[in-house]
Amino acid sequence: MSAEHVEQKSRIRLALLSAIAGTILLGLKYLSYVLSGSVALKSDAIESIVNVVAALFALGAVVFAGKPADKEHPYGHGKIEHFSAAFEGGLISLAAVFILLEAAKGFIYGVEFKDLGKGLAVNLFAGALNGVLGWYMLREGRRTRSRALEADGHHILSDFWTTVGIAVGLIAVKLTGFKWLDPFMAGVVGLLLARTGFRLVKESSQALLDMEDPEVLGKVLEAMNRVRTLDIIALHEMRTFRSGRYTHVDVHIVVPEYYPVRQAHDLCEEFGKRALVEGNIEGEVHTHVDPCGRMYCDRCPVADCAIRLAPKSVDGTFILKEATALGPA
Repeated sequence: MSAEHVEQKSRIRLALLSAIAGTILLGLKYLSYVLSGSVALKSDAIESIVNVVAALFALGAVVFAGKPADKEHPYGHGKIEHFSAAFEGGLISLAAVFILLEAAKGFIYGVEFKDLGKGLAVNLFAGALNGVLGWYMLREGRRTRSRALEADGHHILSDFWTTVGIAVGLIAVKLTGFKWLDPFMAGVVGLLLARTGFRLVKESSQALLDMEDPEVLGKVLEAMNRVRTLDIIALHEMRTFRSGRYTHVDVHIVVPEYYPVRQAHDLCEEFGKRALVEGNIEGEVHTHVDPCGRMYCDRCPVADCAIRLAPKSVDGTFILKEATALGPA
């Protein structure tokens, strides 16, 4: 069994765990609302509904993203994970609207509490489980390079901090008797969720539009600097985009102009593969071979070059500005 197959099975197990755990936590949070009658705890339960729906969608996205590239999808199916993250952001934003409406009703009509202590205790227990689950999902999502699982982890962790905030507010209600603090905390939860939802939709939309990711670009360039050989003289017109966990790189590579076509081709292909391994990057590198044209002598490290016009005088380390710029005509 290949390492990729093992990793894909791990992603599916994580997504399934999130869906099952989210359903259990939803039941606990709804119970806390029924016991207490708190608007703030009701808002927490509403968010948990989003958690379950998003986890189920993420499970489908992870399964679909694991399908190999085909004729209709030559770059694979990984972008479904960005779509999943955007969908989750939209659900979070919708939940924020419902929670803000509940908060407004609480301010207008007031709140009648039942057993606030028991409801709060159940909610804190559910929140602690949420914190552990969110941390685990975020860590494993990053390890398996799954954008859908990472987004799910971020959302679950935001839910954990929401629970903490609500608990502080409701403890204040018990100590002070100020019932208006309950819908106030629900309103704060709604605003925080709206912010989280907007951020998820924005980041995922940028990925779907193939917006350049400086972090990915920098990671690829660092790996290329570590594995370069003397006859990889320069880079230019480097572009990257992510399709789920896959990174696609296009780059022009300058080699000595006297190299035969086969030698230059094999050199660049091997360079790209080694860079991906060095950077622990799952993806592919498409290379375009450019002859040096004796325009890079001041940085060329090939010591025994017979056609050199000038000695090497500057550092030839690949830098981002030059690697992404247009090359000489």
